[in-house]
Amino acid sequence: MKLNLGCGRDIKPGFVNLDYMPLPGVDVVADLERCKDTKLPFENNTFDDILASHLVEHITNILPLMEELHRIAKPDGLLMVKIPYGSTDDAFTDPTHVRQYFRGSFGYFSQPFYWRADYGYRGDWKPIRIELHLFDHFKEMPYDEQMLAVDTYRNVVREMVVYMQAVKPIREPLANLQIKPEIVFV
Repeated sequence: MKLNLGCGRDIKPGFVNLDYMPLPGVDVVADLERCKDTKLPFENNTFDDILASHLVEHITNILPLMEELHRIAKPDGLLMVKIPYGSTDDAFTDPTHVRQYFRGSFGYFSQPFYWRADYGYRGDWKPIRIELHLFDHFKEMPYDEQMLAVDTYRNVVREMVVYMQAVKPIREPLANLQIKPEIVFV
């Protein structure tokens, strides 16, 4: 099964389309901000694929949501997150965006990153690939120069697409278990 989170009007055939508004084509109405108090209406280990396109930047309580998504994902299930890159104007322009994300942000949805502190988060997503969609004038640069530009300037990356895999059972919070994802410029 596949889940399309925060689908809005982007109804995808073959997916369970979830939104907080009962729009035409929405299969499930649920408030993703309330995952700390209310579970999503799905059984454990239900979904092979979860899509969150331009959603997580709108969520204030992201850790409860990511933990709940981990619960409903099958072991090794994939989560694809599309998001404006944190240092692009798009990340700040929309007043409903509550947080900016960068290429290192998604490791914090895995247990190995909590070796220093415990915030009560019990999900474990292994980031496996990060695509950085560059603005055109950065596409022809050598890789090292692209990476330097991403880390130094604003408006280098237009959009980030992160692919994560559900790890079940969750790993220990040990720094040596951290895995660096593949970084690809698109």
